[in-house]
Amino acid sequence: GYIASSRETIDYLRRHSHNHAYVTSMSAPVAAQSIVSMRIIMGKDGTNEGKERVRQLADNTRYLRRRLMEMGFIVYGNFDSPVIPIMIYQPGKLPYLSRILLKRQIAVVVVGFPATPIVETRVRFCMSSALTREMLDEALAVLVELGDLLLLKQSAKRECPFD
Repeated sequence: GYIASSRETIDYLRRHSHNHAYVTSMSAPVAAQSIVSMRIIMGKDGTNEGKERVRQLADNTRYLRRRLMEMGFIVYGNFDSPVIPIMIYQPGKLPYLSRILLKRQIAVVVVGFPATPIVETRVRFCMSSALTREMLDEALAVLVELGDLLLLKQSAKRECPFD
């Protein structure tokens, strides 16, 4: 991560943080790509492409999160966050779910112990502005099937509290 602070604080952290010894710098191509991405997002490239992508990302995020909640999945996180975790709770289901989703060409990040407490395993969906509504609906159809098969739809609340 990055820290914005006084020179004194940054120097202190560099001297006393064990993490500082184990990190690597961002490579020049990654730094250049980040700068170009930010220029596009801010519209400094003379187009509205960045603004449109941010809007599409927000739309995709809200749509997927809302539909998952309506289906009965327990969804954590901020409503506007493009990282959408679905709680699995039973660690034994995580490898199977991960393999089936991969076979169905649905990319997820599985998170289990020791990154989370053993009974708080989850699957994270990382949204993209490149996804279409059709793609999201296809993924939701697979999730409905797997949610029923693995008994993952445990939420008592099926309404979205953010409407």
